[in-house]
Parts: sequence; C-alpha cells; structure tokens
Amino acid sequence: MTAKQIIDNTLKTLPSDLDPQKLPRHVAVIMDGNGRWAQRRGLPRIMGHPRGVDALRELVRCCDDWGIQALTVYAFSTENWNRPQQEVNVIMTLIEQFLRWELPELMQRQIHLELVGKLQELPESLKKQMHRSVGSTTENQGMRFTVATNYGGRQEILQVCQALAAEVKQGTLNPEDIDQALFERHLCTVGIGDPDLLIRTSGEMRISNFLLWQLAYSEIYITDTLWPDFDRAQMHRALWEFQKRDRRFGKVKS
Repeated sequence: MTAKQIIDNTLKTLPSDLDPQKLPRHVAVIMDGNGRWAQRRGLPRIMGHPRGVDALRELVRCCDDWGIQALTVYAFSTENWNRPQQEVNVIMTLIEQFLRWELPELMQRQIHLELVGKLQELPESLKKQMHRSVGSTTENQGMRFTVATNYGGRQEILQVCQALAAEVKQGTLNPEDIDQALFERHLCTVGIGDPDLLIRTSGEMRISNFLLWQLAYSEIYITDTLWPDFDRAQMHRALWEFQKRDRRFGKVKS
C-alpha cells in the first residue's frame, strides 16, 4: 500500500477523538465564501464556485464515510437571483454538472438524493437533471443528501400554512387539529428531522433564511474558513466542537 493510500484510508475513518455515539444525526451547511475566496486570489468571483463544488463533493464523501445520516446544504437561495446574471448562470450550470457527474458515486454509496425549493422556477435542463438524479437514487438506503436550491425558509413556512389552510377550507382538517407534528409533516425535512448541527462558513453570523423552522434548537458552528477551503480537517473541528456542547433543549441539568 502506498503512502497516499494509507492517508486516504485514514481520512475515511472517523477521527479517534470523536465519539461515534455522539455524532449529529443531521448536519446542515450554509456554503458561503466562494466569491471572496476567488477575489482574495485576484480572480473573478465566479471562479470560486467550481472550487466550492469540489468542497461539496468532499463533504458528501466525508459525511458518508464518518456515519452522518443526513446532510442538507444550501446551494442557492431565493435571494440569490439578485446576483449578477453571469454568476447566476454559472451556479445553475455547476449544480447541473454536479448532479450529473456525481450520480454514479451517489449510486455506489447508496446515497439518497433530495432536491428542495421552488424548483419549477429553475432552468429546464437543470430540472431534467434533477428529475433523473432524484429518480435514480429513490431506492437508495444510505445517507440522505438534500440540496436546497431556490429555497427560502420563509417561503417554506408560507407554503405549509397555505397547504394547511387549503385543507381547512376543504373541510378535511379542523384548525384545532393543527399542531407541531402536523406542521412538520409538510416541511422539506420530513423523515429526517431537524438538523442537530448547522455549519456556516466565511464567518458570517446569520442563518440567511435557511431552514427557519428546523433550526430552532440546532447547535450552530461558524468558522472563518471560506467554503472552498472547508475540508475534512474543518469538518473534524466542527464535529469536535459539537460534541462538547451541552444540548438541554430548554431544560436545566439534573
């Protein structure tokens, strides 16, 4: 076995200082800093996005290797349409390429892919690739990998309210029967639950309209590292910090 193979095999193993019984079941990530990564290197902003795709590819592998059950990433927000058109076009193309090129590995790893957001507003070629990729992985039983594209947390909550209101109007639902459990059955995270850990790169101290309902009790880890530089070492650090947290959910220590 070569030195590179030894290193690769070591990276695939959960670091020894992490407790496999205390890993977050569901990790959410706001992938921020692609443009700044490029600008700091004297490159156009759009040059950071391909490197961001590389970082995402490695994160998916890392989470799968280390036993994370669900990963949700914020690829494109409803507000991101306000960016320059060239940058938007590049991002759409990269998402489509990622879904096409990574499909064989998703199948090999038995990863179940989900796409959430206002997908009907996306380019036709991207929507077709999304349909193919999601359809191909439907029966996979491994990690659930969710990509939020043209997604907004406020919009999701409004859609749930509209769906419940429609049921009430049709007479199939009584208003007094609406509770938290029913509401959550209409969210994009149904079946996987709320994120235990939210990671945000680039040092920004906000959640940017991402999973507003679901993040109510998530542990938040913010790093100054720009997204293209986020690697397994950075993920190790995030998980290590998570395992030091005392998650009380409003309770006090007994």
